[in-house]
Amino acid sequence: MLEFNMKKEETGFTADFDYGTLHISGDEQFGFRPYQLLVSSVAVCSGGVLRQILDKKRMNYEDIKINADVTRNQEEANRVEKIHLHFTLYGDLDEKKVERALELTKKHCSMAQSVIGSIDLEESFEVVTK
Repeated sequence: MLEFNMKKEETGFTADFDYGTLHISGDEQFGFRPYQLLVSSVAVCSGGVLRQILDKKRMNYEDIKINADVTRNQEEANRVEKIHLHFTLYGDLDEKKVERALELTKKHCSMAQSVIGSIDLEESFEVVTK
């Protein structure tokens, strides 16, 4: 069970985990905003699954960067409606194999699967050879 405690002297909540304390607030001065955590969860889960797939398929890469573009609907409580993840993979990679790896990533990422149906999730990629 996760426990969140209100911060009395400022807006927001905290949660203590093995790694450390997470500060969450609608005001960026006092913590991470909830939508940032939602988008980060989807992006980093996807990146971690992609990394596992690339490793399992013995595809050589040097680095992975993820940019997330978020569309929110201000008229509906600033709801997150769309997340576009753009993966930049550095290495000598076959683009067709990367495309297939991304399909598997979306299928096996628990955070992506959790939001599909309520948030439009798009993915794109580019391969940069160093």
